[in-house]
Amino acid sequence: MRHKITSLAAALALAASPLLAWPLSARAEPIPRIARVDGAHRLLVDDKPFLILGGELGNSSSSDLSDLSRHWPVLKAANLNTVLAPVAWEQVEPVEGRFDFTVLDGMIQQARDHDMRLVLLWFGAWKNSMSTYVPAWVKRHGERFPLARDADGKAQEILSPSYPATRDADARAFAAMMTHLKAVDGERRTVLMVQVENEIGMLPVARDHTKAAEADFRRPVPAAALKALGARKTGSWEEVFGASAATDELWQAWTFGRYVEAVTAAGKAAYPLPMYVNAALPRPGAAPGGYPSAGPVPHLIDLWRAAAPSLDMLSPDIYYPDFVKWAPPYDRPDQPLFIPEADQAGKTTAPANAFWAFGEHDAIGFSPFSIENLPPDGVASLGAAYRLLDQLRPLITTHDGGKTMRGFRAPVAYDGTLDLTPREVAFGPWQVTVVDPWTPKDRQDYASHGGLMIQTGPDEFIVAGRGITLTFATDGASVGLESVRELRFENGRWIDGRWLNGDQTHQGRHVRLPPSEFGAQRVKLYRYR
Repeated sequence: MRHKITSLAAALALAASPLLAWPLSARAEPIPRIARVDGAHRLLVDDKPFLILGGELGNSSSSDLSDLSRHWPVLKAANLNTVLAPVAWEQVEPVEGRFDFTVLDGMIQQARDHDMRLVLLWFGAWKNSMSTYVPAWVKRHGERFPLARDADGKAQEILSPSYPATRDADARAFAAMMTHLKAVDGERRTVLMVQVENEIGMLPVARDHTKAAEADFRRPVPAAALKALGARKTGSWEEVFGASAATDELWQAWTFGRYVEAVTAAGKAAYPLPMYVNAALPRPGAAPGGYPSAGPVPHLIDLWRAAAPSLDMLSPDIYYPDFVKWAPPYDRPDQPLFIPEADQAGKTTAPANAFWAFGEHDAIGFSPFSIENLPPDGVASLGAAYRLLDQLRPLITTHDGGKTMRGFRAPVAYDGTLDLTPREVAFGPWQVTVVDPWTPKDRQDYASHGGLMIQTGPDEFIVAGRGITLTFATDGASVGLESVRELRFENGRWIDGRWLNGDQTHQGRHVRLPPSEFGAQRVKLYRYR
């Protein structure tokens, strides 16, 4: 009976939706999807590669349409093309089986009005580990939807993933939202992707100790989990991996993953947009239970990929200074890199991190958090970076990061220490050294410097960003700068500007992007003896 009520409620919600008043026309292109194109993962929108130049709203900023409406000027000024916005289960299904998509529809309409795309964040059973966005009818019925418990039996405000009633209710609500989304946006395609849950993790212990969890923990490790972890013996989790908090975390990760698989599969059956889960990363030295354990953190990615194969990717939320440490594990042969939360909006490191992620790792998107609170200087800086990256999009999306395209930024340690060692990369016979020694150190914010370099011909390159200087070498000969042209973007194409053969290149010694502004240059090399 509940399924019938759900279907009727969803149908009534669809019929009442103002977005259905938009004229629908048949479209030949597939819906947004992740696909390999020329060896690299791309997000395809209208069958063309798309870069998410994004920002994620604060947790409550999309829950009220009046409040949301006041933030669009900042988002537009920062040159975003995509906004990551939460959708809360408690708002979507305030009464079991009765769905209300008013806020979701209004959010989609506002995004359309501002020529913006959306990535929806499903705040279902978990948000930052906790279960605070679930409906009241879930919160008040703990016997039906049990909370996780620690080793002493104390309940935590975290729904246990070991009970089918919780999983099924979450999956039904998610599927109802995706069904509605297909009806109101399947033609317009304002929404590009969907995040399933938010920063799943177990606290303050490594695993759940409810009755159902304890029983499952003692069952044999599933074959798919053994394969993902490279284990050769069989038995219970402790028999295979030993008794430890690390083993507890393995079981919990598998259990979370299987829960998410059920929710994701239900949503994709309704409308198969790309879907991902984000990870709250551990601090250095933190033991399981000391951080949101068992989420899709780097040491659990293989297990998560096996547990939830319907997901298109797992994605890191990077709030630590050592950005370059955390991104590479998520750039894998079986998924692209997408960074849904790239620290707080306004950090001066954001543009450099964006250029590096796109240039070095073929990221499909980059998104600082709390974007509506971006301060004026952040709007100017991120806006300039996004404008340039958008202009470079046709090149970025047709070159391979780490091969014909490279990203540059000075690595930063967890404690904030900068590594200013010159970086060396190669493009075939050309060796490139990246450094910036030409502006006094006391006038530089090195952490804000970054860029990328794209090979457009045997001896031709586009260099873009700010605060980097490049020198060139090759075996058996010296390398000169045949020409260096400043580039400007007009009417949808690049125009060669000033010749930079004098002071700007130190009389032909290097190519330099000043730290004061973002720019792009076209470089042609030649050999001489």
